[in-house]
Amino acid sequence: MTEISGARRAPAMARVWDPLVRVFHWSLAASFAVAWFTPGDSGVLHQWAGFAAAGLVAIRVLWGFLGTPYARFSQFVRHPAEVLAYLRDIAAAREARHLGHNPAGGAMIVALLAAMAGTSFSGWMMSTDTWYGIEWVQTLHSLAANGVLVLVLVHLAGVALASFRHRENLVAGMVTGYKREHSDADN
Repeated sequence: MTEISGARRAPAMARVWDPLVRVFHWSLAASFAVAWFTPGDSGVLHQWAGFAAAGLVAIRVLWGFLGTPYARFSQFVRHPAEVLAYLRDIAAAREARHLGHNPAGGAMIVALLAAMAGTSFSGWMMSTDTWYGIEWVQTLHSLAANGVLVLVLVHLAGVALASFRHRENLVAGMVTGYKREHSDADN
């Protein structure tokens, strides 16, 4: 907030996350939570949550090429060296704020999409006559689901850290679509 004549003024806000990105984000989180808390042997609800996750990932991948500027992969998928440099900056507490996804956040999005796709695909395999009851497919599905959970926890930690360090509520941004406008200190 800026101060003018002793009064505080709210910072200018920029629309970053379009409705599709926001609905996708919260719907994927919900579908994963439903699948996680309804074991696969409980049947239909677990399967439909997995199918929903697969459909959501497919839509998001398509939107990553055709969507609004901050939704496009070209905006947030960075070279691994840039991601590592950003992670070093985080460790040194000197990371820059980004209006869209920062390099680490972009890498997390790609990892979450891939892991969720793998979890959904292996779950689907388990529902077919060909792969039903095959132990390595069940193991793969469990490992993928646990991997998604680990990624979600790291994602939440990253959101909390960035929100704290940059003094903005990133969760609110994913609800409203707005973040504090770009400043000279941002990238």
